[in-house]
Amino acid sequence: MATFRGGIHPAPHKDLTDERALDSAAPPALVRIPLQQHIGAPAKPVVKKGDAVKVGQTIAEPGGFVSVPHHATVSGTVKAIKELPHPSGRNLTAIEIANDGADTPADELEPIRDWPNADPTLLRDRVRDAGIVGLGGAAFPTHVKLSPPDDKPIHTVILNGAECEPYLTCDHRLMLEAPDAILVGAQIVRRCLGAKRIIVAIEDNKPRALDIMRRNARSLDDVEVLGLRNKYPQGSELQLMKAALDVELPKSRLPMEAGVVVQNVGTALAIYEAVIAGRPLVERAVTITGPAIAAPRNLRVRIGTLCTDLIEQAGGIAGDVADEVGRIILGGPMTGLALSTTDVPVMKGTSGILALRRGDLVDYELNACIRCAKCETHCPARLATARIGLAVELDNIERAERLEVLQCIECGCCSYVCPARRPMTHLMRVGKSKVLRERARRKASG
Repeated sequence: MATFRGGIHPAPHKDLTDERALDSAAPPALVRIPLQQHIGAPAKPVVKKGDAVKVGQTIAEPGGFVSVPHHATVSGTVKAIKELPHPSGRNLTAIEIANDGADTPADELEPIRDWPNADPTLLRDRVRDAGIVGLGGAAFPTHVKLSPPDDKPIHTVILNGAECEPYLTCDHRLMLEAPDAILVGAQIVRRCLGAKRIIVAIEDNKPRALDIMRRNARSLDDVEVLGLRNKYPQGSELQLMKAALDVELPKSRLPMEAGVVVQNVGTALAIYEAVIAGRPLVERAVTITGPAIAAPRNLRVRIGTLCTDLIEQAGGIAGDVADEVGRIILGGPMTGLALSTTDVPVMKGTSGILALRRGDLVDYELNACIRCAKCETHCPARLATARIGLAVELDNIERAERLEVLQCIECGCCSYVCPARRPMTHLMRVGKSKVLRERARRKASG
């Protein structure tokens, strides 16, 4: 089975939800749509307090090319546009909508039925107008990814079905329950890019998904479903490209420079819905799971639903561990955001809500590095992580920059394998932040 150098094998914990079909979450009484829920410029409101809105209506326009619009995910009344708790830990501007329970559709987007013959520009514009971003977690505006420079022709689309993060199973369920729609979405991506080949890459711990996707892709031209060896972080773009194509790029390069574009299976499904059904991105699949959740589930969730509401729909915190909840994470345990409050909304890039007990957590401290080099052995980005960590700890930012701290993909492998329990991923993030600040300072000073 194909794979990449480095990486780790954390306990998967997917058995909590991998056999639980996707259900629709109960529509919330209130949604909060953050203007900043994607990489790039935040969106700008085009509604005001007191306005009546419909499901799928544009309520915020893109703030630039690297930005997307946002849409009402329920029908009702705009209750407020103000700073509200955001998963990042800050208060950021969001549009709050009170649900009227009618689910009145806006019907702003017409289906593009003859998509195989449609102009690629029309399809890219539809992806943009539907507010689609990468649903694997990075939340990069998808229309930008589908607009490579003319001097970088794309020959291969890789559809990322690895879902290597522990606990999360929503992508797995999408592949089991909507394989045809995902494959059509992938073909629309191929049409946008003028590519020839599609590779659907799935880890081998999802044998049913592999079988279903292979069976459904059998009649399609130049579509291959490839099994990958189960390893984390297989779903990271450069690592996935190495595993699927045996192509390894220098750390600072992007897949499109090798003629490749990577899209998540959930993103492909969203593209299908936007093009075929004229439906903007108003909901996504989310896994609510963890040993502290009473009844873990996979749910189709309206964007803007509060995490508190979804935890309640998964049975709430299990009674026997209610006093032992150690952390609630938006996303998975390796790359997710630890929440200080569950009064924050699901965003477009939210793949999971994970509740861990105190006993499930590892206490990290700035202990002395024992120079075992395990972090460097397992680093999928091939960085000198131990030396970078020491440089950041000593505030030697120039050395951290020389050692390429900015190429860290923040996968968490270094922290996971460190026998000294040093907070390696945190040190990498601090180092990246300080390098970027120093670069900005140098640029400002001329």
